[in-house]
Amino acid sequence: MLKVLLLSDFTSAYSRLLLKGFLRYSMEVGNWRFYRIPLSREDFNDEKAIETVIDIAQRWGADAIMGQLSEVNTERLRSIGIPVILQNYTNRVDGISNITGDYYGTGEMAANYFLRKGYTNFAFYGTSDTIWSREREEGFCTRLAEVGQHAYIYNEESNIRYGSTSDQQALQAWLQQLPHPTALFACDDVFALRITEVCGISNIQVPQDLAVLGVDNDEILCNMSDPPLSSIVLDVKNGGYQAAKLLHSIVKDKQLPQFNIVINPIRIERRKSTEGYSVSDKLVLGALKLIETENNGLISITEILNRLCVSRRVLEKHFRKEVGISIYQYILDYRTSCFAEKLLTSDLPIMDIAFELGYEDYINLTKSFKRIYQMTPTQYRNYYKYGKTTTIINPNNQ
Repeated sequence: MLKVLLLSDFTSAYSRLLLKGFLRYSMEVGNWRFYRIPLSREDFNDEKAIETVIDIAQRWGADAIMGQLSEVNTERLRSIGIPVILQNYTNRVDGISNITGDYYGTGEMAANYFLRKGYTNFAFYGTSDTIWSREREEGFCTRLAEVGQHAYIYNEESNIRYGSTSDQQALQAWLQQLPHPTALFACDDVFALRITEVCGISNIQVPQDLAVLGVDNDEILCNMSDPPLSSIVLDVKNGGYQAAKLLHSIVKDKQLPQFNIVINPIRIERRKSTEGYSVSDKLVLGALKLIETENNGLISITEILNRLCVSRRVLEKHFRKEVGISIYQYILDYRTSCFAEKLLTSDLPIMDIAFELGYEDYINLTKSFKRIYQMTPTQYRNYYKYGKTTTIINPNNQ
């Protein structure tokens, strides 16, 4: 029997998905027991709370601890002689194993999404209190800087999930000063929902004046929003599964190595909060609408030219000026993203998915896929849908 102490607030979609993956592995191998300790925000770095956790672990005879703590005495935790995995909050914890994330890459994904939609005004809303918000902001702003853009920034002093004490009047004033239209990336869905709520009382139209994108794809929060929130989907469940699998191996081998499990962004769940484009050029806007509404991007360039009554040279010139890449490259990337999304949402064989989406040249599709995702379609599906990999374990990730 393996006994695991679970420390979490258990209220966020992220924590629940992590536990789902963790429990899925435990049910596959069987004979695991859990002791749940719900934590408040104050407990995350409270030394008294940590001593209570250690006391319970020792009295219960826990074999391992997985939880959400920060700024902890790692030597004290390690002294009890059992594996400990901590979910990042304020910072990554040195000297202990971490469940962390590609927060920087999540910010880059958000920036690329808005850039493809033609936006030239950008904003970020988050908190300076957590590493995942700080690094998402960094990834977002760095990617924008690469193309000569910048973002307006508003950071709360603490995570608004744990209270409604943030100065909403100051946030409202900041939002009202943003140029229209602006693409806003929020550090998670709680912050994104706060934005749409404040917009609702500020006569700011979403997405016409302000497009809003969150993180976590918390379906309750996203659909509570008016309009519903677009959100970046993370590979959380698979991360929990891999954490449990690795923890099991460590307990059996009676070793205490340090490791990081990195949870990556997968895709964007598109809803109405980011509907539309910020493109002033009517030719380019017409082309974008045709590409993204005609059967997963399978419209040909010739058909686009005929529908818009324009020459290839003229459209190409306009498209490159507005979007920054050729129309052919845009179509190819969009088709590949549709294929990638279908790999995770369908149980059909990969070749069947390709043909169902109208892709006749599977070899060329695979080449494009590897260029964008750095893995084959089979590896991508195994990695994100089925968890059949150990490559997310990065011992040297700090």
